[in-house]
Parts: sequence; structure tokens; C-alpha cells
Amino acid sequence: MQIRRAEAGDALGIARVHIESWKETYAGIISQEYLDSLKIEDRMGLWEKSLSQTPQLSPVFVAVNAENNIVGFASYGKERTGKFNADGELYAIYILKKYQREKLGLKLLQAGVYELLEQNYTSMLVWVLEENISRKFYESLLAVKTGEETDKIAGKEVVELAYVWDDLKALQQNVIHRIKSEKKMI
Repeated sequence: MQIRRAEAGDALGIARVHIESWKETYAGIISQEYLDSLKIEDRMGLWEKSLSQTPQLSPVFVAVNAENNIVGFASYGKERTGKFNADGELYAIYILKKYQREKLGLKLLQAGVYELLEQNYTSMLVWVLEENISRKFYESLLAVKTGEETDKIAGKEVVELAYVWDDLKALQQNVIHRIKSEKKMI
């Protein structure tokens, strides 16, 4: 597996992972009818715009398998709400279920945190649905729950949790340690 900065030509692969991951992750949380209606073409424009207009300010990283297919991605940038004690934000991180548990989340996080530190960010927020079991990933990396909001997705009320890492350098060291310790166990 390779982690690299996304390029303009990656929009289709990222959109595919985005849609497939939503269908895998949110089954049973969000209406199946809504999940079935999601289309790769609808997300493509979003990713084409993101990759062409703000690649330095809002970096996106991809995980690529041996066949050169994108199997995961993460996007970062400035915290958008101004409500929390964080200047950076992890906007999205999705990995196809087949490739989870291979430390790709840690490696995508490592790339993004490094980039945010290079841009002088000191802290980072991430939003996650309360019912999404993946929130345990953030909790295992010592993110602190600092808020919650109720939102509607496809007509269903969902609770989104805000987690913050108030020290990106400490998070970076934690991620590096976890990657190294995981490698020693293999």
C-alpha cells in the first residue's frame, strides 16, 4: 500500500471510495434507500473542485493498492465552524471495508497531521456520527469529545460528535509510535 498526496486525476477514485464507504459504513444508520441513491458521478464534481482549487490549503491524501487503485482517502484543512478550540480539521477519512485493519487510517492520519503542522496548525477537530463504530479509532488516539450536534441525513435525525486533539505534535508522535509498534508485531 502506498500513501500519497491526491492529484487532479484522482477525483474518480476518491468519489468511488467516498460512495462505497458510505454504503458500507452507514448501512443500518442511514436509510438504505438514501444509500442506494448515492452516485459516484454526483461526488466527482466535489472532488474535482477540491483537488484543483485548494490542494495546498485543503490537502487530500490517498491510499493506493498494488493495482494502483485508490482504496482510501483523507482530507484536511481549516476548522470550519469556529465553535471549538481547534484550528485544523480532518474533514473526511474513508477506507474501503476490505482494506480496513491494515493501518491505512493511521498512515492517512500521519500524512495529514504532518501537512497541517507544516501549515502551522496546532490542533485538529473531526466530526463523526455517534452510531459510527469508527469513532473508537479517534478515541484510541486520545481525541477528546468536545461537543455534539443533531443533524438530519435523508430525513433521519443523527447525532454527530465533535472530537478534538488539542496538540497536533502529540498526536503525530502517538500515530508514529502506533505505526512502529504495529510493525514490530507483524
